[in-house]
Amino acid sequence: MRKKTGSSSLGVLILLGLIIAGVAYLYKSAMFEREVPSIVLENNGYWNLKKPLQVMISDTSGIKSYRVILKSDKSEVSLKNEQLITPIPSVGIDIQAPRANFTIKDNSVTIIVEAVDASKWNFFNGNAIVKEFTLKIDKKRPQVTTIGNSYKITKGGSALVIFKAVDENLKDIYIQTNSKIFIPQPFYKKGYYISLLAWPVGNEEFKATIIAKDNAGNITKNYVPLYLKDKAYITSDIKLSDSFLKGKIAELAEEFEETQGVTDSIEQFKIINENVRAKNEALIHKITSKVSKEMISDFKISIMYPLRNGQVVANFGDYRKYYYDENKVSESYHMGLDLASNGLADIIPQNGGTVVFADFNGLYGNMPIIDHGLGLYTLYGHCSSVVVSTGDVIQDKTHIANTGKTGYAMGDHLHFGVLVQGIEVRPAEWMDEEWIKLNITDVIKSAKSIIDKS
Repeated sequence: MRKKTGSSSLGVLILLGLIIAGVAYLYKSAMFEREVPSIVLENNGYWNLKKPLQVMISDTSGIKSYRVILKSDKSEVSLKNEQLITPIPSVGIDIQAPRANFTIKDNSVTIIVEAVDASKWNFFNGNAIVKEFTLKIDKKRPQVTTIGNSYKITKGGSALVIFKAVDENLKDIYIQTNSKIFIPQPFYKKGYYISLLAWPVGNEEFKATIIAKDNAGNITKNYVPLYLKDKAYITSDIKLSDSFLKGKIAELAEEFEETQGVTDSIEQFKIINENVRAKNEALIHKITSKVSKEMISDFKISIMYPLRNGQVVANFGDYRKYYYDENKVSESYHMGLDLASNGLADIIPQNGGTVVFADFNGLYGNMPIIDHGLGLYTLYGHCSSVVVSTGDVIQDKTHIANTGKTGYAMGDHLHFGVLVQGIEVRPAEWMDEEWIKLNITDVIKSAKSIIDKS
């Protein structure tokens, strides 16, 4: 009898072990996974009923079926319904609104997504999920109206535009040109914007379009009506002398990491004129590309004469081609106006602003940069000394530095640059009182008058 009882207990233990092992197998088996499918709707909560909605359904055991329903206040419509013969790990769905639903007047609709996976869990029925997404309906495009703009823009020059952009769900607003996006600044009253524009000297064409986008994906494009004036810039063929290469270039080559270990004078010049220049200009463009998001009520700028009795010794926009023994070795654009007067002359900008850079910058030497607002910056290169620091807020006619020949400069002078949101523009325009009046002051005055009457 004791032996029989022992055998029975052993059998029970074995059976219990098999049951536990079976449960453990089912618990760990991929066939019996218990995770519900993942449903992701790529949307920010808005829909214009035009652009398809993108839904992604995924599951480790595979998707067996899914259904998509559009529910409004008055109806419920099935948009997608599919039973998959062979389950797949993920399903991407483009959801189009039925044509009849373009007349929906509801402020919002609900997208219901149902999905079942291929798991054997839940008595072989799989894991099911129902997920709802409430979307705000917005079928109306933003309203964009140009209030005022400069009459023309010259190649290499600047222009101004003021406009109104209204949409309760406004998301992005910018001005697209051939080569750059300009960011407008809020102006005067809510819904109005102002921006300086720049036509890069190296671009043959220019077109500016105001683009407004709302959260639902509605887009409005409004062309800025500017008369385009071409301008020819000087092309200079410059012969490199051995004295220049063994003198100034050899001196500069000792300073830059890009030319360390390079002994050939022509290669040194090429690296300095192209690689080092590109690095220095990239820093300038980064610093001067920023524009404030704060609303401004006006923008006043005086004519720019940073150097008393300064004489022009090199023009803006010069296209320089360099030759050695009749062979072209490099090229570059001169993106500023070189001014010279007395040695170590005081540099006194006529306009105040914030000093955003006051340090050494390679070919530009000691180089302060001033932010005058509205994305307008001035740059002062080759200074012998700088008496302001980054972060200083200076008033009009403040002494900021002295001319010199630091960096890539053969003699004492000032390299004066003007930039609009990171694009170099003609300093001559900003040194012309009549140009400023016609293209900046009068445009702002007229626009404010129109805004006040609206």
